[in-house]
Amino acid sequence: MNKTVSIVVLFFTIFLSCHTDNDDKANNTTVSFNFSHHWDGTPVTNQDFNVIKFTNENGEQLSIERLRYLISDITFTKQSGEVLKTNDYNLVDVTNGENLTFTSTMIIPNEIYSNLSFTFGFKNEKNTDAVYQDLNTASWFVPAMLGGGYHYMQFDGKFINNSSIEQGFNYHAIRAVDTSGSEPIFPQDTFIIVNLGPVTVNNNSTFNIEMNIAEWFKNPNTWNLNTYNQMLMPNVSAQIMMFENGQNAFSLKSIEQ
Repeated sequence: MNKTVSIVVLFFTIFLSCHTDNDDKANNTTVSFNFSHHWDGTPVTNQDFNVIKFTNENGEQLSIERLRYLISDITFTKQSGEVLKTNDYNLVDVTNGENLTFTSTMIIPNEIYSNLSFTFGFKNEKNTDAVYQDLNTASWFVPAMLGGGYHYMQFDGKFINNSSIEQGFNYHAIRAVDTSGSEPIFPQDTFIIVNLGPVTVNNNSTFNIEMNIAEWFKNPNTWNLNTYNQMLMPNVSAQIMMFENGQNAFSLKSIEQ
């Protein structure tokens, strides 16, 4: 009798264990991200590049020739305050139409989250060029004399300057660095924590995130390309202005469940 009871208990325990495992798998999912771009509401793709067709807040006409940027540390914050952070990073290359979509390696629970966020660029502790060989291959690194690490964004194009001549610009965002002394120093963090607000994750959710490219030129600093066009990486003031203007460049467009 005792042997029969033991077998029944063991069977029931195994059944509950398998049932729980299946429930756990059913309640967890992968998440993906799509990145799209616009200029104050007008969609922008690489088909719009290399033509003077945009006008910034300062009234300067310009083109886009290259646009790529790094995002990292995608984070889901539960309503309880618990934080789920991925170790993913993604180099979004609009110019070549690469990495506009990617799927996180992290599996997370299906539930309502109080906030979805990511980092534009790398936080300081991760911003070391000894780690990411794929980014080195992509020529994404920052020279050692400018503090090393990696770019946050490379945004290149041409604009019509005050002399009505077409001139190049290189709007490159990095960790703000002061190179006036014998060693580079970093007066202010310029990576951006992008908070996208509350989201619901349910069965392989896809988050459609968009960048308003025009924001980099207008809020809160009206960008004058005649003044700030090249050699901006060692320019502390320019890097801080980029950091300020990038605060509202990204938004969550929609979620596909």
